[in-house]
Amino acid sequence: MKDEAPGRRNPGTALHREWFETIRVNTPASERRAASLPQRRSLKKEWQAAWLLNAVRCIDLTTLSGDDTSDRVARLCAKARQPIDAVQLSALGIDGLTTGAVCVYPTMVSAAKRSLDGSGVPVASVATGFPAGLMPLDLRLAEIRYALDQGADEIDIVISRAHVLQGDWSALYDELCAMREACGGALMKSILATGELKTLENVAKASHVAMQAGSDFIKTSTGKEPVNATLPVSLTMLRAIRDYRDQTGFAVGFKPAGGLRTAKDALNWQVLMVEELGRDWLRPNLFRIGASSLLGDIERQISHHVTGRYAASHRLAAG
Repeated sequence: MKDEAPGRRNPGTALHREWFETIRVNTPASERRAASLPQRRSLKKEWQAAWLLNAVRCIDLTTLSGDDTSDRVARLCAKARQPIDAVQLSALGIDGLTTGAVCVYPTMVSAAKRSLDGSGVPVASVATGFPAGLMPLDLRLAEIRYALDQGADEIDIVISRAHVLQGDWSALYDELCAMREACGGALMKSILATGELKTLENVAKASHVAMQAGSDFIKTSTGKEPVNATLPVSLTMLRAIRDYRDQTGFAVGFKPAGGLRTAKDALNWQVLMVEELGRDWLRPNLFRIGASSLLGDIERQISHHVTGRYAASHRLAAG
């Protein structure tokens, strides 16, 4: 195995079908393993608070609604700048906590960039016909270029699910390579929409193809599917990341999205990262959480830890 390189971007490889075509996933075993994870580490008091604060710095704070406005995006960006009350952070000895990024539609990128100016918080944009991806490839690539022209630092692309369901790995690889080229220097997160891929084997194979095509992150879901991020799906994707690292020496990031709503969810997914990939994957350069409502529950838990009581909802930052 080559030296691991968590700080270097994944350059991708040629399409190596032999790395994934024989993959078989024992679904009941994956489900049992995932179900056991919450019991593997007991996080209490200051340890729980520390893990929750780490989750905050890994959140891609997201608004992807048809009624998004520049004012709503500005409020979201203000929350990204100061996601936890400054007094509570001071009591914990923490200074300057922000979320990992803000994620919006391409037309909202310029508003987010203005609101985040000087904060160091990157702007991520969904693109390529989000959420279904059912647009001609040239238009999907044009959407990437538009988001970049507006100032996006990261692009969350969606794959064509049909390529996976038909086992057309060359078509999927070529599509992703074109998207990676269009992204240029921007980070590319590939959304697999796992709730529509039918089997864990398809999830594993799509993960491998996405990484071989140069994805910097692989992401579970758009948040718009009937089933979004689950622990068994995430476990499957993390083991694909581990296999790819062992083959190439390159570390690819992971982003669960959709369905993570509670502080307990934030803890469970971090335990999964540590158990499967190690502590390097608890950092924002390799782990993001796509969420819009998760932060509110984390705030409540932090308030309880600091003050001994839960804050009233009207005292939490507005999203």
